[in-house]
Amino acid sequence: MTEVLDTPRRRDDATTPLPSFAFGGVGAVAALGAVALLVSIGRYGFFGDELYFVAAGRRLAVGYADQGPLLPAIARITDLLAPDSLMALRLPAVLVTVAAVVVTAQIAREFGGGRPAQVLAAAAYATSPFLLVQGDQLATNTIDTALWVVVSWLVIRWVRTRHDGLLLASALFTAVDMQVKWLIPFFWLALVIGVAIYGPRELLRRPALWCGAAIVVLTSVPSLVWQAAHGWPQLRLGGVVAAEQATIGGRYIWLPLALASAGLIGGLLLVYGVWTLFRAESLRPYRFLGVLPLVLIMVFIATGGRPYYAAGCYGALIAVGAVRWMEDRRRSRVILTVAVAAISVALVIFSLPLRPESDIDPVDTQAQAGLEIAVYGRFGWSELAAGTAAAYAALPEPERASAVVIADSYWQASALDLARATHGLPAVFSPNRGFGYFGTPPDTATTVLWVGGSEADVRAHCAEVTAIGQVDARLGFPGVTRGVTVWRCARPLVPWSRAWPGMLRLN
Repeated sequence: MTEVLDTPRRRDDATTPLPSFAFGGVGAVAALGAVALLVSIGRYGFFGDELYFVAAGRRLAVGYADQGPLLPAIARITDLLAPDSLMALRLPAVLVTVAAVVVTAQIAREFGGGRPAQVLAAAAYATSPFLLVQGDQLATNTIDTALWVVVSWLVIRWVRTRHDGLLLASALFTAVDMQVKWLIPFFWLALVIGVAIYGPRELLRRPALWCGAAIVVLTSVPSLVWQAAHGWPQLRLGGVVAAEQATIGGRYIWLPLALASAGLIGGLLLVYGVWTLFRAESLRPYRFLGVLPLVLIMVFIATGGRPYYAAGCYGALIAVGAVRWMEDRRRSRVILTVAVAAISVALVIFSLPLRPESDIDPVDTQAQAGLEIAVYGRFGWSELAAGTAAAYAALPEPERASAVVIADSYWQASALDLARATHGLPAVFSPNRGFGYFGTPPDTATTVLWVGGSEADVRAHCAEVTAIGQVDARLGFPGVTRGVTVWRCARPLVPWSRAWPGMLRLN
């Protein structure tokens, strides 16, 4: 006979009072996480994607090739309030990450977890080298992960209370997340499959659920229209991501990396939480949550998604694991919990960008830099702008009057676009990723400063190609801010208005 785990306390009745919230303990964990992030968010420089968000924010639109409009809008607000401020740009990421820590504790409370379980759940989230540390920069996955945690909490709370307003609230947060990236539909797909198998099937019959779905669809229409008008680049980007994942092991390393992103204590509680969801009778109303990671694993491995795509569901599963773990108060478990938590804190500190720049060694290949992209992707922007400006100044005056800059990468284009006023650069273009949809070089630009790329790439578009500059930042990312040639590209072979659509690329 299969052993069934259970607890003496059953919480099937919505009238059963919840345990008190651990304001002191959870608040302390959240405060320590906030301090860790605030100490680190001013380190080094802008990450390449952050520069792109600011550049996109200066071209506000209802849709972009590679993301929704929310992060560019956030970047635009911070750009207006505090131009060039790392702290201001990254503060929203810190706030939503700390909020996710608190909401994870609230989920533990929904499962009947007392103060120790709530604190453990919060600590597990806050000691993950991914879940916490991603909050040190503005990124789509930072906002997306936090919104998944909130939606999970609202659905779990609905299961306990049956208050349909919670379903409408979950729809509103889903609608917001659809303005970030298009991953949360997979969350709902996995949730519906779990509910269809294990219940509560009543959820699928609630009008509030389908009204909420209508809200999500309606609020997504402007972005969908933009995507349709531009050939659905955000969907095509999935193939680019899959190709990038294949270069580092693809599906064979997906699961280990996904578990590692939960952290040491978080990973253990996550696995334990899934296991107990299928075995504990008291958790039967929430058993559908155990299906959630299984479906997401299959979907994201099959589609070549990144290992952290499923990280948004970790908060709920960690909370389950924390509650079940703390129900057994044996001393050995307490000692093990403290030891693992201590190791997890050390891992987080090691993961934060706290090393002095002088202690960081340069790298010569993109593969080497890719292992620490969060570090090397933050250096070399001033050198790139200075090198491009020097090359521009070296052009003859007649050529400078009509010249533009074309950057090989959207990171380079974004950095140079933001540096135009400071360094006196002309208009900046790039065929790469979302930047390629910001505009086409004018046909009057018979001379172009082409930043990056190979000579063969440039010769495919210009009759005259000459290397007139070099950018080689010590800690730069190879091919982006290190080992970069600035080319003089004259006499375009085809007018830019005709060539540009065929030059656009998402990789």
